[in-house]
Amino acid sequence: MDIDARLAPAEDSLRQLLADEGPGGYDFAFIDADKRAYGKYFELCLQLVRQGGLIAVDNVLWYGKVADSQVDDKATVALREFNAAVLADPRVTLSIVPVGDGMALCRKR
Repeated sequence: MDIDARLAPAEDSLRQLLADEGPGGYDFAFIDADKRAYGKYFELCLQLVRQGGLIAVDNVLWYGKVADSQVDDKATVALREFNAAVLADPRVTLSIVPVGDGMALCRKR
């Protein structure tokens, strides 16, 4: 197994992987980057991951802030919106593991 390190914005790297290798070539993707862009990264990872593959998304509970309606900073609001969108997304089965900052496990249907 080789490791291919890429130093570039996450969206650019994901788009390049799609261009180079096409969709469905990966079993697993891990998202831990700019919280406000999680939706973009998720959509690109959905293309990269095969059916039955897993996308893990870090920090979805965001120090508990996503459950506190008094908190409305941009990252927290973006994570709330991301969580709601993934929960309603028929393309994946979602489990959130409440360990640490929260990990979403999304299995592509």
